[in-house]
Amino acid sequence: MQNFAILPCTLDANCEALRTEVRAFLAETISDRPARDRAQSWSGSDPEFSRKLGERGWIGMRLPKQYGGHERSALERYVVLEELLAAGAPVGAHWVADRQSGPLLLRYASESIKQELLPRIARGELRFCIGMSEPDSGSDLASIRSRAEQTDEGWTINGSKLWTSGAHYAHYMIALLRTGHGHDNKHAGLSQFLIDMNTSGISIRPIKNLLGEAHFNEVVFENAKVPAHCLIGQPGDGWAQVTAELTLERSGPERYLSSIQLILEMLDAADPDDAHHEQVLGRVVADLATLRQMSLGVAGMLSRGENPALLASIVKDQGALLEQRIPEVAHDLFGVQVGQTNSTLAEVMSYTVQAAPSFSLRGGTREILRGIIAKGLELR
Repeated sequence: MQNFAILPCTLDANCEALRTEVRAFLAETISDRPARDRAQSWSGSDPEFSRKLGERGWIGMRLPKQYGGHERSALERYVVLEELLAAGAPVGAHWVADRQSGPLLLRYASESIKQELLPRIARGELRFCIGMSEPDSGSDLASIRSRAEQTDEGWTINGSKLWTSGAHYAHYMIALLRTGHGHDNKHAGLSQFLIDMNTSGISIRPIKNLLGEAHFNEVVFENAKVPAHCLIGQPGDGWAQVTAELTLERSGPERYLSSIQLILEMLDAADPDDAHHEQVLGRVVADLATLRQMSLGVAGMLSRGENPALLASIVKDQGALLEQRIPEVAHDLFGVQVGQTNSTLAEVMSYTVQAAPSFSLRGGTREILRGIIAKGLELR
């Protein structure tokens, strides 16, 4: 049985000084950002804001300086993310590239790709999307069927990806594709590719969500050709690479701060003399504080070079439960309904309740995460 202990992690003086610096920057740059826009959390996008962060050295913080990075600690990066998310900053334009695509390329990509793309990621210039899920595959990522066939010129890709966030404005996709036959092992024969989204043979079909926004997409490949050097790592190593990538995706502060703006609005609207308000919101804040300590503990593991894959799944699962519960709390305490616009609280509530169903899909469904946890407990 794997160890389920998440050790406490303490931030040093450098981290707290950095927190003060980030807060001052945010007060200067987004103080007039409407609450409804802040509620978009890491889905909100502003390329110019991303470039400003890049200029401050707050993107690519963990990347080596030789690739345009800043060689800061995992905990310093955590502090920056926490402050950005708590303030509802529009970080979506660089989010995927900074969180997982950059580190993945650093570890597995060719030197020419690292030299070309990592400095641009650190400057906040590039948008990436993740090509994992597919139609008819459900939550079983290992059942994907899209293929890349090797040719004399490189690789030819056919198939489709679904629920691909931001594909309609991404410069690049990192896609998991079949390059071999798994036979009795469906995790074998998988490889990852760096794909320029302007490649001929790629079509992108936006999918509107409950809010009427086109955030998700279906991406179809029809004989799309990519150069040989766009293979990331070695053929057949895709499953190990993608599981390492998902660890980066599941444990950060975005896994408990997606509904933070609604919590802040409820605290502002609460009656200080109402014992029920005090009790319910106190429990929410306590849950939030606990998740924050768990997430920070995982960040501490990353800073020590440990593998937090199992514990990251726990943080992600429990974080989604809290985030999806917050709109219900707002409805029960204040009676706000979806579609109301008579107050800031109502506007933020209306947005969050419609966005919340996606919180338990992105980064792995609840069933997949709990399967990983059960395996760690030796229950399956």
